[in-house]
Amino acid sequence: MMVPAALLLLGALTAMLAPRLLARARWPEREPVVALWVWQCVVGAVLLCFALSMLLSAAAAWQAVRGRLFAAAPTGVVDAYALGSAGGAWAVGTALALAGCGLWTGAMLTREVLRARARRRAQGAELLLRAPLLPGEDPAGVRLVVLEGQRPASWWLPGAAPRLVVTTAALGRLKGSQLDAVLAHEQGHAAARHDWLLHCSRALSGGFPQVPVFAAFEEEMHRLVELAADDVASRRFGRLTVALALVGLNEDSGVFGPYSTPQAHVPQRVRRLLSAAPRLSAGRRVQLTALATLVPAVPLLVAFVPALSTLA
Repeated sequence: MMVPAALLLLGALTAMLAPRLLARARWPEREPVVALWVWQCVVGAVLLCFALSMLLSAAAAWQAVRGRLFAAAPTGVVDAYALGSAGGAWAVGTALALAGCGLWTGAMLTREVLRARARRRAQGAELLLRAPLLPGEDPAGVRLVVLEGQRPASWWLPGAAPRLVVTTAALGRLKGSQLDAVLAHEQGHAAARHDWLLHCSRALSGGFPQVPVFAAFEEEMHRLVELAADDVASRRFGRLTVALALVGLNEDSGVFGPYSTPQAHVPQRVRRLLSAAPRLSAGRRVQLTALATLVPAVPLLVAFVPALSTLA
């Protein structure tokens, strides 16, 4: 039973320490796409630790599970894990608790997806009411919808029939290629499927609000997806154009004032674009990506150490 306990400890330490370590790093703002991958790998490693601990605890608690889990294993592998002699109430309780957490995670993700789908349908119906399809327009195609509105705004509505929405106030406020930069920003969200990252992070944070890594995961996803989309737009239209577009869309909303607002990240994004910090070298980006990819391999290695030692 040492392996399930070690996996639990590893998952708990990762959940507590990873957000602190990543918060101290300064490179994520320079490479938001790499940072998104690092966060996904860290959260995946935490979930994998708990999933593997659940399986091994269930194998220690119930002979039927043990027989199925190690059905194809060579002789001596089961003995190496010492599952049969150290089961008991601890193994049963751990397996049931982790299984309950897994079911709760699935329920939270399902709820988040259903809510997002309901919101998209409601918003899509409202858009069709305010901006009906033109004769001959494909209802399943990508649409650019212009809405009458006094507030400058632009957003991407994902779904089976994606829509890129911009208000008339935004058309009047943005000059030159600024509108193209805003549209490129929203298309960057759509191409990278950032909505799914937000769904997953929101589901984990909502289901387990006391787990530091999940709370930080949601906060960082909201921030990093915006930085990544800014970079997509700036590569096509320049950092200054994207920064001016952000100012134009948000200057009347109070985000640049002395008080905190829900869009407090906008001034930070503008400063980041204007500072034009250089990207990391290609070698450094590859190194960080490779190291992050290896993080989920650590719980796998811990789980398979007894089996590998037996086979050796």
